[in-house]
Amino acid sequence: METLSSERLTKYREQTHRTSASLRLRNASEAVRFVEQRGFILFWPAKGVVMPSLWCAVAGDRPVPDEHDDPAHVTWSWKDELLDKRVWYYARILKKRNTLISNDSIPYFYALSNNFGDPEAEINEQYYQGLLPMEAKSIFETLLEKGPLDSITLRREAHLTGQKSNAPFTRALDLLQKELKVLPVAVTDAGTWHYAFVYDLTHRYHPELLEKSRYLTEKQARVQLARLYMNSVGAATPKQIRSLFGWTEIQTADALQQLERSGVICQSIELEDSKIPLACLTELIG
Repeated sequence: METLSSERLTKYREQTHRTSASLRLRNASEAVRFVEQRGFILFWPAKGVVMPSLWCAVAGDRPVPDEHDDPAHVTWSWKDELLDKRVWYYARILKKRNTLISNDSIPYFYALSNNFGDPEAEINEQYYQGLLPMEAKSIFETLLEKGPLDSITLRREAHLTGQKSNAPFTRALDLLQKELKVLPVAVTDAGTWHYAFVYDLTHRYHPELLEKSRYLTEKQARVQLARLYMNSVGAATPKQIRSLFGWTEIQTADALQQLERSGVICQSIELEDSKIPLACLTELIG
């Protein structure tokens, strides 16, 4: 079994994650190009998830501090300033974390979602099938009727303002984002903290997604997303990929087999000093 050098993998990720001091992002324009280059990244790093993040590409490979005056928190300003510029797709998607997805890559995510061309008609069917809770249906229908709303107004209009509705509202909003039905599109000065996201329906804010994803098969979408992820991390276990995207074992294996047949990756590669088999970019072997 072939072996991958730990040092080589580390150096590769320093380049693709932009954690090397010479490659750090310095402004919002560079951040946009970074997302376009990688396809998708996390906003902040997540424990146990190997993936590029905007934070680490600015601050280096270190935890997000509690101090609000850390210079790297400029990432928060970039995200807010660009939210309504449509330079990327931002929502809580991968691992229920804030995710930045390039405009070229979002159709592949959409092709794997439970959206089949008529989201407004599908919401009722998915609710009655038990795929969405009542709170999610209420949020979707409120936005459909009222148009974009800040989160404070959205809760009120959806009749989810009671204290017992706090957790269900948050869970429903997270689920709708993960399902690519709802996304934040702006920031407004609302609520106690004078900061709230404005939400809209994905198919209304990005109507082009319906057409762009229409002819993508699920297999094509999974292969492309797996390719982008492997290009970002260099090497990963099938379990890591399965966990990140929420795919089945068979779906993950199929995507990796296609990448292996295409010569993009090799499988059953051992990382130095480890016996766990990895999928690894072919270019990193030898």
